[in-house]
Amino acid sequence: MMIKIGDVGQHVSELQASLNSSGAAIEVDGWFGESTEKAVIRFQRQNGLMVDGIAGPATLARLDPANIISPDKLLSEDDLKNAARRLGVQLAAIKAVTEVESKESGFLPSGKPVILFERHIMYRRLHPSERGHNAAKAPGIVNAKPGGYVGGEGEWRRLSRARSIHEPTAIESASWGLFQIMGFHWQALGYSSPFDFWAAMHRSEGEQLEAFLRFIKKDKALHQALKNRDWTAFAERYNGPAYARNQYDTKMAAAYDRFRAVGRIS
Repeated sequence: MMIKIGDVGQHVSELQASLNSSGAAIEVDGWFGESTEKAVIRFQRQNGLMVDGIAGPATLARLDPANIISPDKLLSEDDLKNAARRLGVQLAAIKAVTEVESKESGFLPSGKPVILFERHIMYRRLHPSERGHNAAKAPGIVNAKPGGYVGGEGEWRRLSRARSIHEPTAIESASWGLFQIMGFHWQALGYSSPFDFWAAMHRSEGEQLEAFLRFIKKDKALHQALKNRDWTAFAERYNGPAYARNQYDTKMAAAYDRFRAVGRIS
């Protein structure tokens, strides 16, 4: 869930009450206005969270005492500042890319990383001698065509079946974490094995951001587009031809402007 300025309703009232329980002093009126946005920003800064003024999964998780995901697993403001320094870009720029290109959360409520298992990648990466009989036996797991997605925890059930066929290939055939980095990039991104990549994706959203940074740095044109804040070039290279239809470039430009404004809110 993402609760942001302009939203109204019971979910906003519950957010406001939680913020007040954490030290804010705002009216619980069910309207996410400027006072609520400022309270969210203050809470995020106090707790080392990504400062965006939006009550997303990480902020809501930190406000919820029953949340099972360790705060140490959540993306922090320091993670993003370090990323901006390493890439040589403005903090607002890396935050804009993070908002538009990432999932809302890098972890499921169970604590497992968010994944999407790609059966056609599993098919391609298996040894040719292993494709035919596994595709016939488990077409939802090994298939020349994309598909079979079920989402959420269901993707872990699919991955579990794939691991029983060939574990390293299964890890390589899923996209992982906040930025949905494909496992087969592990070697190019400097991980020692698929299992090393697996472990990193389990550790934290900060580690998931690390994989994304390595991905950007490996692509000089992508990295330069981000440095130049050329959102069209970045989106086209990162998202492919569909970037325009999905307005990734305009979304990043708008997010960048908003993050610069948020940075000026005390």
